[in-house]
Parts: sequence; C-alpha cells; structure tokens
Amino acid sequence: MSARQIPPFHLAFPVNDLEKAREFYKGLLGCGEGRSSPDWVDFDFYGHQIVAHLAPSECGEAQRNAVDGHGVPVRHFGAVLPMDEWQALADRLTAAGVEFVIKPYIRFKGEPGEQATMFFNDPSGNAVELKSFADMNNLFAK
Repeated sequence: MSARQIPPFHLAFPVNDLEKAREFYKGLLGCGEGRSSPDWVDFDFYGHQIVAHLAPSECGEAQRNAVDGHGVPVRHFGAVLPMDEWQALADRLTAAGVEFVIKPYIRFKGEPGEQATMFFNDPSGNAVELKSFADMNNLFAK
C-alpha cells in the first residue's frame, strides 16, 4: 500500500427500510451514524462514508460470478480490514447467526492474492464483502 493518506471513499446505495439498515450497519457492524433525513442515512463504514437511500424499487440481490469456486455477488462493496479485526468480526457475525453468502474462509491459498474473505447481504439484499490480507502489500499483487 502507498504511504500516502488514502481519501475516504463515498458510496450511496438503495435500501428498502432505513430502520433495518440502521440495525444492520450501526447495530451489527458497529458503524457510526452521521447525518440523516427521512430518506437517507450516512454511516461511517471503516472510515468511509456510505449512504443508505430509501429506494425499495432499486433493491435486490446481485448476479453472481464464479471466483475461487464460489458464487461471488457481482454488485458488492466492502472494506479491507487488519486480520485481527477481520477475524473478530467473522466470529461476531457467526455467533450472531448471520446467514453468509460465502462463509469466512481463506481464498487463493498460496497465491500472491491470498486473502481472508466473507460475504453477506444486508436486509435489503446489498452484498457486503469484508476481507483481509496477512500482508497488506499483497492487496494489488498479481
């Protein structure tokens, strides 16, 4: 990774229920809540700004493509966490009974892109991936 400061990323996405989005992002994932209105709410997603917009007709599960023998949701977002944080979150989500799209595991074992990953959907069907690398220098390794 570069030594420069990485600017926060911004992502807006549709949800069908703002209270369920709050329960999921704030309650389950531990994201801080920022500004809001009756139609949207900001969350601090690991230092990045994500905005849940009330738009029920835009919600639904994503198509999947094969990656390392799993059906990865094509439309997804997430974060790359330090390995200890990733493991603690994987354990917490498992204990909470989260239904994973792809259960926590290590993919691309023995390759430069080896990474811990997990996928799950929010209550509106938005796919979220959280991953980690034992060596963050391999984030963009070929």
